[in-house]
Amino acid sequence: MNMEQERIIRAEHISFRYQDEQSQLVLDDVSIDIVPGQFVAVLGHNGSGKSTLAKHMNAVLLPSGGTVWVHGMDTRNEEHLYDIRQSVGMVFQNPDNQIVATIVEEDVAFALENVGVPPAEIRRRVDEALQDVGMYDYREHSPHQLSGGQKQRVAIAGIIAMRPDCIVLDEPTAMLDPKGRTEVLKTIRKLNREHNITVVLITHYMDEAAQADRVVVMENGKIILEGGARDVFSHVEELKAVGLDVPQATELVYELKRAGWALPDRILTEEECIEALAEAFGL
Repeated sequence: MNMEQERIIRAEHISFRYQDEQSQLVLDDVSIDIVPGQFVAVLGHNGSGKSTLAKHMNAVLLPSGGTVWVHGMDTRNEEHLYDIRQSVGMVFQNPDNQIVATIVEEDVAFALENVGVPPAEIRRRVDEALQDVGMYDYREHSPHQLSGGQKQRVAIAGIIAMRPDCIVLDEPTAMLDPKGRTEVLKTIRKLNREHNITVVLITHYMDEAAQADRVVVMENGKIILEGGARDVFSHVEELKAVGLDVPQATELVYELKRAGWALPDRILTEEECIEALAEAFGL
């Protein structure tokens, strides 16, 4: 099989600067591959370049240098723009900015109608998408009467109704309360695990990144760490040096180890932390 076909997204040595910031690179020699079925979290502070990288993944932005391919299609080739955005859907931070209709099911159907999908197929896809995100019972409601988490799940339904191979979510929980964050993350994980949709989640929340298969950490427009969540979060001091935290369970074990406790490395979840502490106390 051709290597290009094995990667949904391939970015090679890309750089980017906004036109009004000629002196500053927002992305600086970034290379990354996204392969089918993965759940990838891109982690970093505001200004690290993570959202700018996300916008390169479906040609919202085009690189100043280097190349981005989606299924082997160069994002700078305008002839491929429709196919690229069919392959990689994007969900943004503010769900209110993505809602275009006054009824939930009409909002989910909007993009399908624009590309000429037959009515019977639209009905089927809308129902399936709303069921997938747990919003089918709200199909006849007004989106503006929903909570933030519910609105964001409707926005995700509108993307998955288009049947993309990959969804890029640019800080989709940043404007939500804890309940909304939990709802949206549960939806993202379900889409990845049960429907094999490739997910790229841009976030600054450690607990969200910890649930991914792969974590990419960005700082000053560069990738500084990359690997499995357990591997990345074991670099506690390196993450703290760039002002990032680690999951609470990892942090607790790290501090106890510094205090002299003999505890295992690479603790990531609360359950693992409890088990390690119980063993250390002989419980």
